Amino acid sequence: MVNIGIVASEFNYDITYMMIELAKEQANFLGARVVRVLKVPGAFDIPLGVKTLLERKDIDGVVTLGAVIEGETRHDEIVIQHASRKIADLALDYNKPVSLGISGPGLSRLEANERVEYAKRAVEAVVKMVKRLRELE
Repeated sequence: MVNIGIVASEFNYDITYMMIELAKEQANFLGARVVRVLKVPGAFDIPLGVKTLLERKDIDGVVTLGAVIEGETRHDEIVIQHASRKIADLALDYNKPVSLGISGPGLSRLEANERVEYAKRAVEAVVKMVKRLRELE
């Protein structure tokens, strides 16, 4: 059994709520168990949530979910660059898979809605990586 955690941004929650539900459905479909869903204020806050879940012994990997929508400034680019870099670093630091299920930057609200299904890919990536890493043990 693969045990996963989900860290999801509450910002743009109309979009991320759908992502969370699809992620849970996909985990169930793949025979994985969602141990914990942690909601954080925004995408910039996701790395701390990821770190917190990676420290748990009952979690094999973490799925990140968020939607970074373009605004009037380049803030969306800064948020996703810093979050994605730290998420990758955490996966290496803890030797556990972490998927990047955060859409953006540069997306309109409509484009973000069209990418809600990508939550399934994020779950699939973590489950596959956990299984492949176990094969090496």
